[in-house]
Amino acid sequence: MINLLSTGKSWYKRFQYDEDVDKPGDVRNILLIVATLIASVTFQAGVTPPGGVWQDEKDGHVAGQAIYAYQSPAYYVFLVANTIALSASVLVIISLTYRFPFHLEIIIATISMIVTYGSAIFAVTPNELVKFRLIMFAAGVPFIIRGLIQLFNVVFRSNK
Repeated sequence: MINLLSTGKSWYKRFQYDEDVDKPGDVRNILLIVATLIASVTFQAGVTPPGGVWQDEKDGHVAGQAIYAYQSPAYYVFLVANTIALSASVLVIISLTYRFPFHLEIIIATISMIVTYGSAIFAVTPNELVKFRLIMFAAGVPFIIRGLIQLFNVVFRSNK
C-alpha cells in the first residue's frame, strides 16, 4: 500500500468494477445494499429533519414543525437533495429486483415508503414555506432521467 502511495498510482483502481473478475450477481447484491442504505438514511432524514422539530408553540412557531424549515433556502436545498437521493435509490432497488420473486411486494413497499416520506415532510413543514410542487418534481427527476435515457437508447439503436 505504501508503494502505491509513493509511486503516484491510484489506490482505488483495485476496488473498481472489473467485468472479467466480478460476477454480475455479486455486483447487483452490492448495489442493492448501497441503495437500501441510501434509502434508509434519506427516509430517516426526511422523517426527522436536521435540527429536530419545535416542542412548544412559543414565538410564532408550531409544535411538531421542523426548526430547519424556518431557514427557507437551506431547507429547500435539503428537501430537494434528500428527495432526489431517496427517489434514485428507490429506482435502483426496483430496477435491480425486476423479475425477482416478490417484485410486486417490493414495488408496493417502496411506493408506501415514498408516500410515508411525503406525508412526514408535509407534517413537519409549514405550508407557507415550501412549494410542494418543487418537491414532487424532485421526486420524479431520477425516473424522468432514466426514462429519457431509455428513450434515447431506443431511438438511436433503431437507426443502426
